[in-house]
Amino acid sequence: YQSYLMNYYSFFDAPTVKRTLLAQRGKDPVTAHINTIMDYSFYWFLGIYDYYKYTGDKKFVQDVYPRMQSLMTYIDGRKNKNGLLEWMPGDWIFIDWADKLSKDGEVSFEQLLYARSLETMALCAKLANDSENAAKYDVEAKALKAKIFELYWNQNKQALVHSRVEDKPTDNVTRYANMFGIFFDYFTPEQKIAVKENVLLNDKIAKITTPYMRFYELEALCAMGEQSYVLKEMKSYWGGMLKLGATSFWEEYNPDKKGVEHLEMYGRPYGKSLCHAWGASPIYLLGKYYLGVSPATAGYETYNIEPSLGGLEWMEGKVPTNNGEIALSVSKKEIKVKAAEGVGTLRLKSAIKPTV
Repeated sequence: YQSYLMNYYSFFDAPTVKRTLLAQRGKDPVTAHINTIMDYSFYWFLGIYDYYKYTGDKKFVQDVYPRMQSLMTYIDGRKNKNGLLEWMPGDWIFIDWADKLSKDGEVSFEQLLYARSLETMALCAKLANDSENAAKYDVEAKALKAKIFELYWNQNKQALVHSRVEDKPTDNVTRYANMFGIFFDYFTPEQKIAVKENVLLNDKIAKITTPYMRFYELEALCAMGEQSYVLKEMKSYWGGMLKLGATSFWEEYNPDKKGVEHLEMYGRPYGKSLCHAWGASPIYLLGKYYLGVSPATAGYETYNIEPSLGGLEWMEGKVPTNNGEIALSVSKKEIKVKAAEGVGTLRLKSAIKPTV
């Protein structure tokens, strides 16, 4: 899934994304989650949502919609008595490579992904002219979102707790559901601020060490306007890889490791990939949250440009779209924009009134 996002801000190779989405899903009947991983089934739905947003390819959505329905039917059939998802035989609840991360009970992170997937189903049902199921999926998504906050939001901790075990919420707060809740825009403005302070910027909450999940954490912080903080984190974390001689993005990087320990993974001395999309998040973050380019409507028919220097003196870059490149040059005094097609909206914060 992450490789799709990196692709939209580097090569914009839409055909490869489309082929991969089809290959991942496979054929009916559905007998297991994608790669047996519950998270991956949901990321597949999110991948289709993003593919449409960036390419505007309505026909692909219509073609793949029956396979979306059959996978969602499979998932719906695995809900427990509470209408939530938890581990069942044959499932793998992955979340992240993290020691002592509980997968027991009804994990809030999985329920958030489930809600977002139902929202995707509602959108794609409309595109497939299936108004009846569009309404059904919309109702189900809203009901699940309400249930998530009813069952997992801890008023004292001002955050979503990690899980419920035997129908009781735990006191454990992790970063996963909370950071996704920010860029899914599931929180109120007040809740977003509370989550940022109590979870994302709280060193007492277990830290994320994999580039895979650091990506989502940094995106949540960028969505909250913390580009200056994120830039420092990128320089420290990915700069650490560079200092060790990295010429490509690693699958995992833990600054506490030494020497050949950096090559270990999966219980194997040289099991780590040293060229992996999971580690490539700066590509997406710099394009979307620093250059600030993103589609406002499907396929960049209209788009937004909201540059943020994040403490830099200047920056330049190009973002590929299906209508050509959007080129941007930004300094503290001047912004230059050039685009091939489409209608863009430039949004910026300035201490003085800008001139054109």
